[in-house]
Amino acid sequence: MPTLDTRLTLFDPEIAESIAAEESRQRETLDLIASENHTHPEVLATNASVLTDKYAEGYPGKRYYAGQEHYDRIERLAIERAKALFHAEHANVQPLSGSPMNQAVYFGVLTPGDTILAMDLSHGGHLTHGSPLSHMGKIFRFVRYKTSGAQGDIDMDTVRALARQHRPKLILCGHSSYPREIDYAGFKEVADGIGALTMADVSHIGGLIAGQALRNPLDAGFDLMTTTTHKTLRGPRGGLILCRSTLAKAIDKSVFPGLQGGPHMHAVAGIAVTLKKAVTPEFRSYCQQVLVNAATLARELSALGATLITGGTENHLMVIDVMRSYRMTGVQAQTRLEAAGIVCNKQVIPDDALPPMSTSGIRVGTPAATTRGMKEPEMQRAALLIDRVLRAPAGEATSGAVLEEIRNLVRAYPVPTLS
Repeated sequence: MPTLDTRLTLFDPEIAESIAAEESRQRETLDLIASENHTHPEVLATNASVLTDKYAEGYPGKRYYAGQEHYDRIERLAIERAKALFHAEHANVQPLSGSPMNQAVYFGVLTPGDTILAMDLSHGGHLTHGSPLSHMGKIFRFVRYKTSGAQGDIDMDTVRALARQHRPKLILCGHSSYPREIDYAGFKEVADGIGALTMADVSHIGGLIAGQALRNPLDAGFDLMTTTTHKTLRGPRGGLILCRSTLAKAIDKSVFPGLQGGPHMHAVAGIAVTLKKAVTPEFRSYCQQVLVNAATLARELSALGATLITGGTENHLMVIDVMRSYRMTGVQAQTRLEAAGIVCNKQVIPDDALPPMSTSGIRVGTPAATTRGMKEPEMQRAALLIDRVLRAPAGEATSGAVLEEIRNLVRAYPVPTLS
């Protein structure tokens, strides 16, 4: 009997060719996109398993279909592991990804029209934190706080003043492009002062919190915490909602049947595997190395003359003001670097004068490179190559030469799932 790969190649060579090409792209490029990672081989095994065949609408012990014995066990394992890892009273492991995860929280604990205080998008917030282009931005009233100063601090006095003025029902902190640690205790104090709920969206840093490399908002008394599972956690694409037990019923009803139908149980199994991986000493060492690598890359880029938003990083990512540093837009920098085998993404900077499809910055992160085993010397080399590509005069054939250097670099550090 032919293998699955052989069957796919014979039946749909176009799709098989695209998968093979993507494997080659991952092998031969340096992924510095802060929200991407290479998952565990064991997670890929769950995602390609027979668990994808079954409807499991409902929750363990309360399903809408028969034949759930093994699915109940898998989901219970994922729930208990999530609670233990993040010190949570309750966990929902069914969200399909980050956006519906956050939407489920809003609909679970708020009423349409309620006010949410959240980070301004250009200062580091996420699309689901109140973008007027998102449905949530139309259904709820978002008030935004910003960062300030060269270090990108969040002024808690300003947050407190906004909270007292607008009386939000929910105060949300978390980010997709903010390079600093967050004062969770300060946010909790502000929220308690007006009787608001607290929510931390730690999608980017969930793995670093699990690996004890960054602070845990739940330890500061937060009511709710959300995280995706495919970034620093290195899991499958999915989401987790962690909350107080008093909010458990509202959250579960909001996820199902409020927002979603049947969960993707192959992904839930992958989340369970991911959470088991996250308690190992190896994963904790990995998380520490992610931070070391990010600090090294930021320091080297700064030394080469690049302007970093907030002046550096305290987590896994940094944002480079490429307009100020290299006199080009974010999309131009992204395109140049991709041609040289360095993959990052354009990024708005605080109060950016350019639109989101152009931007004045790029975002760079170290989770995927660290997964491949790279350390400080490789980050120093990456900084030199980034700077070389972005400083090259227009028309100079720099990308091809750097591309060969990148390929030589990454060959020594294979992708775990492709080696």
